Amino acid sequence: MRRVDIDLNMDTIRQKLAPVQEAVQNAGWYKHLMTVNHHRRLVREHCFRLGLYRQGLLHDLSKYSPVEFAVGAKYYQGFQSPNNAERMDRGYSSAWLHHKGRNKHHLEYWIDYSLGEESPLSGMEMPTNYVVEMFCDRVAASKTYRGAAYEDSDPWKYYEHSKSHYLMHPNTRAMLESMLKKLADEGEDAAFEYIRTEILHNR
Repeated sequence: MRRVDIDLNMDTIRQKLAPVQEAVQNAGWYKHLMTVNHHRRLVREHCFRLGLYRQGLLHDLSKYSPVEFAVGAKYYQGFQSPNNAERMDRGYSSAWLHHKGRNKHHLEYWIDYSLGEESPLSGMEMPTNYVVEMFCDRVAASKTYRGAAYEDSDPWKYYEHSKSHYLMHPNTRAMLESMLKKLADEGEDAAFEYIRTEILHNR
């Protein structure tokens, strides 16, 4: 049997693997995976600061499911959610439809038919812990997409830009706005202290 020499020199191995590593890091699926992981890490840190350990660990796990992850990989852009790009391409987002029905920190999870109301649909009142997780999610999303340009007022500005079409229970809206305004006006430490002492103290 012929002897085969194997070069175990680490510099040579790194050199030969470099093109493969570069191709992986430039792939949309890899960038999307890193974005999801980064976002989940931020939400986890925020939730842990507030004692919401289970929610921090379980946050957005459905993003790893095939129906959501495939869309994220295909439509990855880096500066906004891939769901927006899918909507522009297909007219709707299959990933979002899947995601909002499985994650209770989204206000859309709590939209139901109303009884005796002028509008056939309305927002149900969300449990406090999920409103707080929604706050953490919005802060983490702003940090993820704004990067080094992030300011504590960004989550409030994004909310203000979109709030007109949100179907939210008045109590849920008031609670979310109070947290976002506290963050914008007084900073992160003050906002988290406010949430711990004024929002979650009765849980």
